[in-house]
Amino acid sequence: MKNLQIDYVEFYSDTLEQTQDFFAKAFGWDFVDYGPDYRDIQGAGIGGGIERSAPKAALIVLLADDLQAAYEQVSAAGADITAEIFDFPGGRRFEFIAPGGMAMAVWSKD
Repeated sequence: MKNLQIDYVEFYSDTLEQTQDFFAKAFGWDFVDYGPDYRDIQGAGIGGGIERSAPKAALIVLLADDLQAAYEQVSAAGADITAEIFDFPGGRRFEFIAPGGMAMAVWSKD
């Protein structure tokens, strides 16, 4: 399997509208609304989104051609899987905690 690359960053905010407004004014980013609790960030140089949620560290999301192979590789390397592979609009992903406590995810378009 080829190396996984950072593809997306998710931010979490309990004041989604204010965060969106700040990002637009401060950074010039645009957004696509996916319901009342999620905004897809456009024009940031990398894919990203804002989810209405309790504030926490940003989630780094990697892209895989083969999600199952990535799952096995990440698991074998010692990650604590926190969300098994699940479907979402646009693809599938799983989430994990890397050694050191960093929350991360891997997604694929299929």
